[in-house]
Amino acid sequence: MTSRTRPASRTAVLAAVLLAAATGCTGGSGAGGGSGPAAGDATPKATAPGAAGRPTGPSAAPGAASAPAGFTLVASGDVLPHDSIIRRAAEDSAAGGYDFRPMLAGAKSVVSGADLAICHMETVYGEKGGPYTGYPAFKSPPEVAAGLKETGYDSCSTASNHTLDDGAAGLGRTLDALDAVGIRHAGSARTAEEAARPTLMEAGGATVAQLAYTYDTNGYPLPKGRPWAVDLLDERRVVADARAARAAGADVVVVSVHWGTEWQTEPDERQLSLGRALTASRTGGRPDIDLLLGTHAHVPQAYEKVNGTWVVYGMGDQIAGDMINHQGVHDPRGNQGSIGRFTFAPPRAPGGRWEVTRAEFVPQWFDTGRGRVVNLGADTGGDPRLAAIRDTIRRVVLSRGAGEDGLVMGK
Repeated sequence: MTSRTRPASRTAVLAAVLLAAATGCTGGSGAGGGSGPAAGDATPKATAPGAAGRPTGPSAAPGAASAPAGFTLVASGDVLPHDSIIRRAAEDSAAGGYDFRPMLAGAKSVVSGADLAICHMETVYGEKGGPYTGYPAFKSPPEVAAGLKETGYDSCSTASNHTLDDGAAGLGRTLDALDAVGIRHAGSARTAEEAARPTLMEAGGATVAQLAYTYDTNGYPLPKGRPWAVDLLDERRVVADARAARAAGADVVVVSVHWGTEWQTEPDERQLSLGRALTASRTGGRPDIDLLLGTHAHVPQAYEKVNGTWVVYGMGDQIAGDMINHQGVHDPRGNQGSIGRFTFAPPRAPGGRWEVTRAEFVPQWFDTGRGRVVNLGADTGGDPRLAAIRDTIRRVVLSRGAGEDGLVMGK
């Protein structure tokens, strides 16, 4: 499917900043148009209140300026409610409706233990009460948002190839539901004003910006008169937005990217080239982007330090049904993934960069039989099957030499 680039329109609020941001080439990334069927499926930036990062460090004495404490950030892969996931959430609800908290509980200790936690909300939400659908055009129960909040997520990227599965209405319902539970979001917008504002959060004395982009929307056109509704992946736009986020006060800029080739563990050439270009972009000697977080491929992909910046090419799926690959067969890798955890320390000199002082990955697996996330970094319980899945994820994550740059497996 041919990728499209996002039109270069922004509101006048940021025009002066964006004009100074010319770099590099343009283009999207990604192959394939779906997020993969699951067995049993049918075939047919706002700055609103709600989710600042959890505080870290002691409070300063009255009247004294508080020193930045640093913070930990975790991020995870695709939340992809196939039909089987929707049925499981209905079974897990004791009072009717849908409850996604039990299936996410295995990730809660990692997610809630961070100062700032980012998810990837792959799908859009249907109307309260349904109907809800899985692949190929997803409409998920809005109760997903409450499950994510209970797990400890502060913000979610919402730019994916499924963002327009139910048009502007589905996009709006999704952001409304996230707002209602206090989860921030980046990558899609209801208004031009919302699209023009970076998503800013506070953690450990830092202002953290989240930006999010997708390589495509499965051929669905952007809603008429709303070219800003979904952020489409374009190198110059990402750099311009990162610089605008800095101008808006961001100390750390995190970019979520929905990219890559489905079912391919190795990053494709577009991921590699765009990763190099984005991490090389600098203003005044300081990198414009501090962390790149990838989703979409449905399988774990490598972590790599590129130009001094951590790039996660793909975290795999966090929640998904039994996944069917492009050959039409069940592929267990579709239920394997990782959570990235990065510890940021304050600059060593004024105007310097917030540095990642510890980089970790936590292997995880979604047990479709029980409908539960399993933290494989914490304990495999002596189960050789779980140990084998953990080791498979670890090999992929470390396949581009991230261990030599200090990446370790966490719990």
